[in-house]
Amino acid sequence: MSIVVRIDVQLAKQKMSVNEFAERVGITPANVSVLKNGRAKAVRFSTLAAMCEVLDCQPGDLLEWVPDEDH
Repeated sequence: MSIVVRIDVQLAKQKMSVNEFAERVGITPANVSVLKNGRAKAVRFSTLAAMCEVLDCQPGDLLEWVPDEDH
């Protein structure tokens, strides 16, 4: 199983840059990149809540569970 991060989709909908998003959420652009590229091992609920507030969306708009190909 894997979790796919869809921040880029929400950023495009809001016409917001990664730098503006990072500043408004309170994380570094490098950490946004880690999230967008699926390299993050965890996300704090406080960070997830801030991302949802900035992007005016729900957690499910940012994260999607995708089953493994062999199931």
